[in-house]
Amino acid sequence: MKKIAVGGDHAGFDYKRQILSFLSENYQTGNFGALSNESVDYPDCAHPLAKAVAQNEYDFGILICGSANGVAITANKHKSIRAAICWTPEIASLARQHNNANILCIPARFVSVETAFEMIETFLNTDFEGGRHQKRVEKIDL
Repeated sequence: MKKIAVGGDHAGFDYKRQILSFLSENYQTGNFGALSNESVDYPDCAHPLAKAVAQNEYDFGILICGSANGVAITANKHKSIRAAICWTPEIASLARQHNNANILCIPARFVSVETAFEMIETFLNTDFEGGRHQKRVEKIDL
């Protein structure tokens, strides 16, 4: 069973709760981040989640904040993390196929929870294509 880390700031709190429930039947989950709608700093959620994914404690991560920019920028500071901001299932698929993304970043203020669920299913069930994309992915880490 795949292990999925889910976290985010206060803007992603409501989505995070729904996503954890959505994933609970088919995945093991970890809850990183905001415990309420009260304001928190997104790096305090994104760094622990990214570290856990980078250390292979989880297969994938999902980060949610208002625009997804803050959590993506923060997560991508970690070696071996490829956090992708996605707003459609097609973008989520390409993030996995071409970039071997391991953290899906969802902009809660710009996508519906239904679209978020579709992106999650797509992201978690799409394989990295490798091939010509492999050498590109290998050039990402400094």
